[in-house]
Amino acid sequence: MSKQKTNKAARKRFQISATGKVRRRKTKQSHFNAKASGDATRKKHASTSVHHTDRKRVEKLLPYS
Repeated sequence: MSKQKTNKAARKRFQISATGKVRRRKTKQSHFNAKASGDATRKKHASTSVHHTDRKRVEKLLPYS
């Protein structure tokens, strides 16, 4: 049986932590940040977990992570 392929787009967007959580970047941080408060801007740069309902789908795209 052939090996599974890693989805390259998913590999760039998600990472799996040592404990098995799937992490992603927060959205809406590329532009239109001048009117956001400093607190909101700092919160955008933190990573967050993928929702538990989407976790299996992402893990299927990243078989060797």
